Amino acid sequence: MDARGRTPWTRGWTLVSLAILTAGLTAFHSAVPNTAGNLGSLLETFLPWTGLAVPVLLGLALLRRSAVAGVAAALPGAVWAVLFGHLVVPAGGVTAYDLTVLQHNVDDENPDPAGTARALLRAGADLIALEELTPEAVAAYRAVLEADHPHHAVVGTVGLWSRYPLTGTRPVDIRPGDVEASWSRGLRSTARTPRGDVAVYVAHLPSVRVGTGGFTSGRRDESAVLLGTAIAAERLERVVLLGDLNGTLDDRGLAPLTSRVTPARTGFGFSWPAVFPLARIDHVMARAATPVHTWTLPATGSDHLPVAARIRF
Repeated sequence: MDARGRTPWTRGWTLVSLAILTAGLTAFHSAVPNTAGNLGSLLETFLPWTGLAVPVLLGLALLRRSAVAGVAAALPGAVWAVLFGHLVVPAGGVTAYDLTVLQHNVDDENPDPAGTARALLRAGADLIALEELTPEAVAAYRAVLEADHPHHAVVGTVGLWSRYPLTGTRPVDIRPGDVEASWSRGLRSTARTPRGDVAVYVAHLPSVRVGTGGFTSGRRDESAVLLGTAIAAERLERVVLLGDLNGTLDDRGLAPLTSRVTPARTGFGFSWPAVFPLARIDHVMARAATPVHTWTLPATGSDHLPVAARIRF
């Protein structure tokens, strides 16, 4: 008991309130509205990091010598474990798969495109999707990749290299309404794999920013709707989506995609920024196919990490 007559069970209620608030925001993140500065999407972008509140709350509970606060800190910990605990469990043994794919935002200011291309080849992917391609860099990627991936297609700033023939390549219009007409960040192609034809989409959704007006994701959300509509209209049963989607799987802004295709997700797989990854915004998703394993590759000359996945039909 302290000088004010409080015991470990009657002090620290401010910490208890913070623990309950953290648990509530983590569990019911979808209830946080996007009406003011897209705060809901901002929370969902970094949702796994709410787990860091648990050791902080426990430490403060110890400093306050508050037993009730220590017990309350277990609440956000339990919520986090339910939502993300399965991502901490190591993956099982090798699972059969039919296709290995890789996606990488190579950065339009990448100082070493050829070195980046050589690093990507080490993943042994059948399909390699690249974003932020510049006309000058395309030649460097082609020179390195074409020996193992002789088939390729480039539309605007996105490209696809394949071990298998590509047919029916065309642009996919995911341009937000207020963006200039020359903006082109989507393509669709048919990869003629030994297991049958697969519609491959490569996309780079608009960037998001955090500023005085909040989380500016409007263009990204509009582009996601357009891409989701295109995939829904795809006639081929099997679809693989590869892209820098500038959003995490928890972000409601990607719901037009995650409601139509199954994401590849093993572990947290944070891919951006490469120097200290905080969010998984680079994705592999599939329809009529199961992503059985996904992983990030070591950093290249880009500010994103490459993401690879194995897919079973």
